[in-house]
Amino acid sequence: MTDDKDFPVPPCFDDPASATERLTDMFVRTGQARRIATGQVPAERAVFRKVHGVAHGRIERLDSVPEQWRVGFLAHEGLDAWVRFSSDASPTTADLGTTLGIGVKLFGVPGATAFGEDGNTADLVLQNHDVFFVDDAKEMVEFTYAGVVQQDYPGYLDTHPETQRILDEMSAPESSVLTASYWGVLPFHLGSEIVKYRLDPETPPVNIPDDDPDYLATDLARRLREREHSLVLSVQVRTDPDTMPLDRATVLWPEEASPYVPVARLVLARQDVEARGQCDYGQSLAFNIWRVPEDNAPVAESSIAAVRKQVYAAGAALRHTANGQPLTDPTVARATGQTPPTVDDCIVQAVIHPSIGVARVGNSPDEYVIGPEVVDPDPLPPGSYRDAEGRLKRQAARFRIFGVNALGTIVRELTPAEDGVELTWHVELANTKSSWFGFQLALDIPEAGSAPATTLRNPTVSDRSSLEIRPGSRSVSGTGQGPVPFDGGAFMGSPVPLGDIRTDEDGRLVVLGGSGCSASYDGSRAITFANNEAWHDDVSDGPVTATVTLDGLPLEVVPAWVVVAPPNYAPQRTSVRTMWDLMRDVAIQAGTLARPARPSFRDDILPLFERLAGLQWVNAGFAAGFGFDGALDLTSAAALARLASPLPAHREVRRTVARSFRDFDVDGMSPKPWPWLYGDAMNIPPVSSPRQNAALTATQMWMLEQWAEGCFDADLDLDELDGDGGGGEVTLPRRGPRVVDDLPVEEQGDMLTRAALEFCLADAFHPGCEMTWPVRAATMYLSPFRFAHAAPGWEPPTLGAVLTSDSVTIPNGPLCAQEPGSITRWMAVPWQTDTASCRSGYSTAYDPYVPTFWPARVPNQVLTRENYEVVMDESRSPGERAAAFANRAAWIEPLGADSYTSQINNMVRAFDHLGVVEVLPGPPDGAFPAVIEVEDSHRLIPVESGDDAAAIEARTGAANGDPSGAPALSSLGASHRVGRSAADVDVSGIEKVRRFPGGLRT
Repeated sequence: MTDDKDFPVPPCFDDPASATERLTDMFVRTGQARRIATGQVPAERAVFRKVHGVAHGRIERLDSVPEQWRVGFLAHEGLDAWVRFSSDASPTTADLGTTLGIGVKLFGVPGATAFGEDGNTADLVLQNHDVFFVDDAKEMVEFTYAGVVQQDYPGYLDTHPETQRILDEMSAPESSVLTASYWGVLPFHLGSEIVKYRLDPETPPVNIPDDDPDYLATDLARRLREREHSLVLSVQVRTDPDTMPLDRATVLWPEEASPYVPVARLVLARQDVEARGQCDYGQSLAFNIWRVPEDNAPVAESSIAAVRKQVYAAGAALRHTANGQPLTDPTVARATGQTPPTVDDCIVQAVIHPSIGVARVGNSPDEYVIGPEVVDPDPLPPGSYRDAEGRLKRQAARFRIFGVNALGTIVRELTPAEDGVELTWHVELANTKSSWFGFQLALDIPEAGSAPATTLRNPTVSDRSSLEIRPGSRSVSGTGQGPVPFDGGAFMGSPVPLGDIRTDEDGRLVVLGGSGCSASYDGSRAITFANNEAWHDDVSDGPVTATVTLDGLPLEVVPAWVVVAPPNYAPQRTSVRTMWDLMRDVAIQAGTLARPARPSFRDDILPLFERLAGLQWVNAGFAAGFGFDGALDLTSAAALARLASPLPAHREVRRTVARSFRDFDVDGMSPKPWPWLYGDAMNIPPVSSPRQNAALTATQMWMLEQWAEGCFDADLDLDELDGDGGGGEVTLPRRGPRVVDDLPVEEQGDMLTRAALEFCLADAFHPGCEMTWPVRAATMYLSPFRFAHAAPGWEPPTLGAVLTSDSVTIPNGPLCAQEPGSITRWMAVPWQTDTASCRSGYSTAYDPYVPTFWPARVPNQVLTRENYEVVMDESRSPGERAAAFANRAAWIEPLGADSYTSQINNMVRAFDHLGVVEVLPGPPDGAFPAVIEVEDSHRLIPVESGDDAAAIEARTGAANGDPSGAPALSSLGASHRVGRSAADVDVSGIEKVRRFPGGLRT
């Protein structure tokens, strides 16, 4: 088109008698059909194409409706309804300023319709403006011709200012489809009356512009997840033909002449509009204003109503045909809820939980604690982790057997105390570290090719079996039985016990690991973090199975696994990415576990912030960043009031927080994004790898994305928060019960598994704490969170002397079914040398405290008992107390300050001398946190003899009274020992952090 020419609509096209055909041509055969022909899948409507959501509800007639109006669909007291909310825009158009539409399909209205069919439904179609933008069908043809044929809507609007004005008004923004008002615009019969319809929300609108392109869908989903919403249907009776024309749709019928009268309430129940299939169902529905009983039909005089009858029908037929859907209108509404299933208590199988249990070594010979059985357990009382001699108690893994029905739902726990239950537990533990390959780098990352070769440990020992501690299988049955020791295993001919099994008073299995003994068969000292030749330790792992007979019939038993790991020196702490998070992501990515429709703030998002804050008790950098009164406190009342809210006003705050977490594609190499943890390819100095630092799982990152955009369950009740009311510290609500038995029995198995894995680390697999990188392979699993077991008599394939990223993935290889000892074999030998090497701030050029390795299990800096007593002393000045609270000491202090080699060997012989971080009450004046985590004790490891003793004596000046031997204060706070701090030993050049001696190959 040129600016100086006006091309009128040809008379042959602008014939009122052919308006229906012309509009069908332009809307359906031209626009809609062209989009379908060019690949639109699924085929969409001709108009109001952008759907915001589909909801189910019910329309309920008001008691006040006069008898003469109780006709057509209003003859019914109540009808089921399905409602489609949409905009008259393309699906990619931003919501703001679009015209909203609502289509309501009512079910249970039998009989002939004005559409000319028999059915069981009635349709209402309304828009969020009180008039239409053209008067009649002829004007609609001209307007559509200008845009579709001439491609010149602006030219038409320049000469039709009234249409332009109305279209501008129709672009007024709405904050929610549930708080907008909707008008039927056209006149309809109501028995002997002629009326117009209006739907008014019972929730007042808050018209806040929103720049999110799809905010209306997000808002609809959020509102209906929280509560039901209602809209009132009203009618305006035509009382004055002069001011209430039938075929001038731009004319507003005056309310002063005839006010709207409420006749029904459309109630949308609380629901999940994002439930699978719900929107698809709504999209499959066709709406037509003529699909109503004759008593509710559009008036014949309305030419726009007349053309809509056929145009809407043609568009629906084209769309349904293209999508392979029936052309008939449904007669029965889609079910809106699942019928509660009949409880099936027929037990067909037994399942062991936790599917992966975690025990931990300790040197107390008789005393132990049970590992976590809920994700948010109460802390044990102070002193619970040591015996009277100060030795570390072992952590036991406790297992239960549940009977499940054919659907896999737990019916009940099976115990030997029950009549008809016969139960025997079987466990096999093994330690095969010293016969396996050494650790250099995780073999499933690209950087593995730049690390030293992954070769066999102890390659000169020809009898590989002599390097493996395999005591064989042990069994136990009954209640209160055992211990049954895992004795009989040996390393290079020397006996090495691996623990024992027993049953508790209910007949549940209790697995206890080794006593933390590590040694070399040739008397050599440990010299490195992971691959000490001639050494062994007594961690282990293996299958947990059972034989079960129920009422005389044997049951198939789904087996489990137990991993015996190093001690947990911070038993209340979990890392930002837990082993449960990682294994969940593995299953989701493999398609064996469904990803949730959206995250829960309480269960998926808030725990990330709590974990960041919780690490304040084990790392000084996290204390300053995320801890009490820290620079990045995300768990204060003021922060949670915004972070837990899905409102658009807080979207940018949510986005800012979500984007602060590390994204490998954006900022993987930088230490600044969260979490401040080293990654799989950590090196000092850093190399050009995004895996220098850790990131969350893909599922966790997806959840943060959804949360940032407001697509989450806002299920944190801020009224539950116990705090000072002033935006300061709050006591966060607990996640789940304190003991697993308080859960319904069908939920107990998953809780036991999750609890065990939540307290395992999945940060840097370098190599890790409890398990390492093979757990990222989906081939390792029988089902989510459950390792596959090697068949009896299985012979592993020969892998040669060097393991590579290619050979490790061979069929039936080490990343497939597992045998006893095959989970822990990838870990450091002995475990103490790696634990003693896990530090923070290896290079202080960036920060002395972060990034860090595994502080949730192996603390870096801790609050000492001495400083805790100052904090608790309200007679001290605020400055003294604050200084004591901020003063975090090096947790490794008992290891000494002589040398790195001395430190790792000291850890081997006295790992119980290092502190356990326990939970103690905070001061009653509220000046500090209500609970404080404090190191229980620190005992300096005595120097044995020889060079170490002489070196320390020389450093301290104790031999000659040299005043330079006064206690030095390191950057970490007061030292526990005379002389320099253990943290002052330079470890920036140790093998653990020098993974790429030849550089990183590209």
